[in-house]
Amino acid sequence: MSASTTDLIKELRDRTGAGLMDCKKALLENNNDLDKSADWLREKGIAKASKKAGRVTKEGRNISYIHGDGKIGVLLELNSETDFVARNEAFEALGKEICLQIAAMAPLYVSEEQVPAEDIERETKVLEAQLKEEGKKPEQIEKIIPGKIKKYYSEVCLLNQAFIKDNTKTVDDLVKESIAKFGENIIVARFARFQVGGA
Repeated sequence: MSASTTDLIKELRDRTGAGLMDCKKALLENNNDLDKSADWLREKGIAKASKKAGRVTKEGRNISYIHGDGKIGVLLELNSETDFVARNEAFEALGKEICLQIAAMAPLYVSEEQVPAEDIERETKVLEAQLKEEGKKPEQIEKIIPGKIKKYYSEVCLLNQAFIKDNTKTVDDLVKESIAKFGENIIVARFARFQVGGA
């Protein structure tokens, strides 16, 4: 992917709040025309998701999932704006998909904002030491670290993880698709993952 395409995807994402893959597809379908791509996303209902992101989610439900032989269990609080959406079967199905993701990938946090600063600091120091060991120069290390931290987020943050059933999108993209479908904000509030014999 060229730098110009990457810039276009970023700009379209900033403008519409749509997921990375949706922006890429929109640009592909509309010959890299930003305005047409934004309209295309709006028509599909995907661009609406970002506009709803700030709205209050005071309803929702707790969704549970027990994996296979009962060795792993997940409890998820998924919030919506209305009780009508919270009682919808598709809302519960979304919750189950997210629970399955948590069971399989064991994220530590919901989003980047929840990662403590000291964790990032510690991770950065470890990465710097590894890169020095590989013989990288300080200016190279400075350029490499942001990408490595982004990768770290994609491992420990639920919303940043690639969705296990379709790795072309993140869990955040999955949630945004549901926001567009339901027409109201949906928030992954918190989760707990239990593993027999785990800490």
